Amino acid sequence: MAINVLTAPGQTPAARPRGRRAPWTSPDGQPGYARPVLLGIATVAAVLYTWNINHSQYHTFYADAVRSMTESWKAFVFGSFDPAGTITLDKLPGFLWPQALSARVLGFHPWALTLPQVVEGVLSVLVMYRVVRRWAGADAGLLAAAAFTLTPVAAGLFRTAVEDAAFTLLLLLAADAAQRAAHAARLRPLLLAGVWVGLAFQTKMLEAWAVLPALAAVYLLAAPAGLRRRAGHVALAGLVTVVVSASWMLAVTVTPAQDRPYVDGTTDNSAFSMVVGYNFLNRFSSLGMSAAQTGSVQAVRVGGAKGPYTSQPTNPYQVTDTPRSPLAPAPSQSQGGGANDGGWTKMFGSRFAPQTGWLYPLAAVALACGPAWRRREPRTDVLRAGYVLWGAWLGVFFLVFSAGSVGGHSYYMGVIAAPLAALGGAGTVLLWQGFRAGGARAWALPAAIAGTVAWSARLAREFPAFLPWLAPTVIGLGAVALALLAAVALKRVTGRGFAPAGLLAGVAAMLVAPGAWASSVLSPAYGNSGMGTVGPSGGARHPMGSTAAVAAPRAQHGGGGFAGSSGHLTAPAQALFDYLRAHRDGARYLFAASDWSAAAPFILATGEEVLPMGGFSGSAPSPTLAEFRQLIRKGELRYVLLGTDHRGGDDSAGATTTAQVQSWVRSACTQVPATDVPGPAPTADGRQLYRCPRAD
Repeated sequence: MAINVLTAPGQTPAARPRGRRAPWTSPDGQPGYARPVLLGIATVAAVLYTWNINHSQYHTFYADAVRSMTESWKAFVFGSFDPAGTITLDKLPGFLWPQALSARVLGFHPWALTLPQVVEGVLSVLVMYRVVRRWAGADAGLLAAAAFTLTPVAAGLFRTAVEDAAFTLLLLLAADAAQRAAHAARLRPLLLAGVWVGLAFQTKMLEAWAVLPALAAVYLLAAPAGLRRRAGHVALAGLVTVVVSASWMLAVTVTPAQDRPYVDGTTDNSAFSMVVGYNFLNRFSSLGMSAAQTGSVQAVRVGGAKGPYTSQPTNPYQVTDTPRSPLAPAPSQSQGGGANDGGWTKMFGSRFAPQTGWLYPLAAVALACGPAWRRREPRTDVLRAGYVLWGAWLGVFFLVFSAGSVGGHSYYMGVIAAPLAALGGAGTVLLWQGFRAGGARAWALPAAIAGTVAWSARLAREFPAFLPWLAPTVIGLGAVALALLAAVALKRVTGRGFAPAGLLAGVAAMLVAPGAWASSVLSPAYGNSGMGTVGPSGGARHPMGSTAAVAAPRAQHGGGGFAGSSGHLTAPAQALFDYLRAHRDGARYLFAASDWSAAAPFILATGEEVLPMGGFSGSAPSPTLAEFRQLIRKGELRYVLLGTDHRGGDDSAGATTTAQVQSWVRSACTQVPATDVPGPAPTADGRQLYRCPRAD
């Protein structure tokens, strides 16, 4: 990529004739190479995000909800996990709305659920360019877009059917709007920023508000207006943010409970309890926060292992080639992650840093030099305000993730990759200008390159079997860059080409390692683990085209051996499905399941109304024993599939509503003999099918 060393941020090249231009022609005010290079970067992003999209895997917990949302508009609005609309997800459903619309138009396929994230990823790259170009110039925007595209977590995130793809895009749009507002003290774009944050709230709840200090700071600091006007504008934008953020929760609250699904993750059927307690306070138990008084489920238990809020395992893919009995229990495995998943140093560890943090040193130098070098500028200085925006964004999210429990969720780091890319792009241009100005500032660029190269080599060497040439290449390119830049700075060489060559070598040295990790998605041996993790830390994948059953990323027991990676039922599960449908006797529900993982494969493959009990944690009181018995009395339910995994709450018998229902079923219903059920007989501790008589 060419670097226009003559055009500083805020300056524009000579105007070109106006008129209708080709899509690859740069707009007026931008260098001629800007649009073609940007389109090239966007093409690389599209290739990384769409590669082998036809081999996408279902994220079973979320994909079941999408399937349900395609079956009914009521399920669509409320984010119901099951087609009958008995219980919601344990999240707000905003991030699944694009997936459900895609599936309604294109059909229910894994790639149709992945496609919206691909679109969101390419749009994020384009918005990254726009917001950084407006702040620090076209060259900085191109570098930021390239750095973002080549960040491994982006290559994993935007090919994964999870929340953070939409979340990252929406926060970038909020930053773009806030920056436009700050340039001219305009209220309308600031209110639009509030709308974008409110929509981001629909995807990740209170995490969206972590960006508000950055957006407010840049407007209060740099908007060319009086303090009272600036404060008033920020207050109005905050009000818009709250209204848009709370819209879904208010809709749920005002809808009578009997007309909507039960809110998962809660004991009081409250959307506010799910958002504030279950999905926020539970994640910060290591800081002494408690959700005990919020009406939320306080802990998620998987496989009987009690622990703090966790929702996904460290190794999310469980490959199973051996057919299982349709009544056999799912593997019982504890989820990874502790109360703080590595503590305050987790962001520098081998789990997240190789996915996100290759540019830590470059961003740190940029944050140190940018505001310091612009300290004599007026309050409204655009460049300094940009460093405030991205520095505050990075700092707040860094602290949130360091303090909170994030498990193995690499895809959470998309909102860390964004400010790192922005600071990396703008910082490189800033440091290059300092180098050309000479004096003490000339050494900031070599220092940033040296620090980033050393850090990259360290990260690469933690995985010596993966691309063993990577660390030597990074070091070699860095050495060339430093030699050329030092020679120019010390005036040991003359000629106009040495310094740009040193800069280009330095940029290559800083981007080659993350780019190599990101490009690993092109290999069938490495790719997205389902957690946004790519490269060796994502683990070797099962060969493409395998017929192995792959359990859901949401939990290792997420399919119970009933469904393959394509969403089709296994042969024994299909036989069980046929048996239940043949003996349904006019019941509304095909069967009830004692946990979501037993219901999930049947919902995913058939869209049938299966009644999941207890929600994701197993602790949500849905349905209650009285409601369950009413379904039996009315003939809406005949069969119940029980297991021995009494998850959630106290271990004592009858501690949870689901445990009470299971106890009643075992005493009041008749176990279906193994000989009557297709497939191998269940084991002594396996799942058991019961038929409940209509009479109470």
